[in-house]
Amino acid sequence: MSVLQRNHLMIIQEVAREGSLTAASLRLNLTQPALSHAVRKIEMQLGVKIWRREGRSLILTQAGQWLLSLANRLLPQFSLAEERLEQFANGERGTLRIGMECHPCYQWLLNVVSPYLELWPKVDVDVRQKFQFGGIGAILSNEIDILVTPDPLHKPGLNFTPVFDYELVLVVGSGHRLYGIDCVTPEQLADETLITYPVPSERLDIYTQFLQPAGIAPRQQKQIETTDIMLVMVAHGRGVAALPRWLVDEYASRFDLHSVRLGENGIAKQIFLGRRETDADVQYLTNFIEFAADHKY
Repeated sequence: MSVLQRNHLMIIQEVAREGSLTAASLRLNLTQPALSHAVRKIEMQLGVKIWRREGRSLILTQAGQWLLSLANRLLPQFSLAEERLEQFANGERGTLRIGMECHPCYQWLLNVVSPYLELWPKVDVDVRQKFQFGGIGAILSNEIDILVTPDPLHKPGLNFTPVFDYELVLVVGSGHRLYGIDCVTPEQLADETLITYPVPSERLDIYTQFLQPAGIAPRQQKQIETTDIMLVMVAHGRGVAALPRWLVDEYASRFDLHSVRLGENGIAKQIFLGRRETDADVQYLTNFIEFAADHKY
């Protein structure tokens, strides 16, 4: 059974381009006798006549013309594939799949991704929020490459890098009874409607670090997916929310809102970017983490 090989197509293409074995041998870095032997071997291996001689020139047969057409289509694809694989190997090309466990961090991520894409024109970014196995499971199963989370779960094979600090605050509208005060106690939220992202309460810091330790629950909880709608609801007195201070400050020009410290000492948080330790040599991935650490609020 004959096997068509890439070097067969390269020889056919170069002989056709140069018109003679002597000129083609120089292009292929072969001696003329070596190329003559290769030409005969190709015809023997493929079991078909590819060239016919006319004086000193080699003219392609019908089969040879078809192979030349094939070579002109496939060889550039081989070269492109090798270039792409080298870029993947060197961490210069790929799709950076980012998983989000921090709902309010989308605005921060947008500020990071836009200039990052300018620096890495051959890298695409895909942001994912819903994971089949949860954030940690998604990164361990290669579903995502980077996990954005305020609550890293350290496991073997994972590396978490803190990229910026923030304070979680209570957000109230201008007409709210808590507007203008410096800090709030858990008891003051017992009669409030708490607006949150659609996340289980055991993963919300307002519950785990503020309300539950005091044995307090809000009168009602409303879940809203988008930050803009959440803040519109707060601004119109439909409830209160717990968000990063930097996010509230960013929206301050659009909504009449006030930040209230949660307790006298406040709630300090960090955002971490998690990655697999095996990806330490993926340049565009590690550079994103370094880049993100330089873009703090």
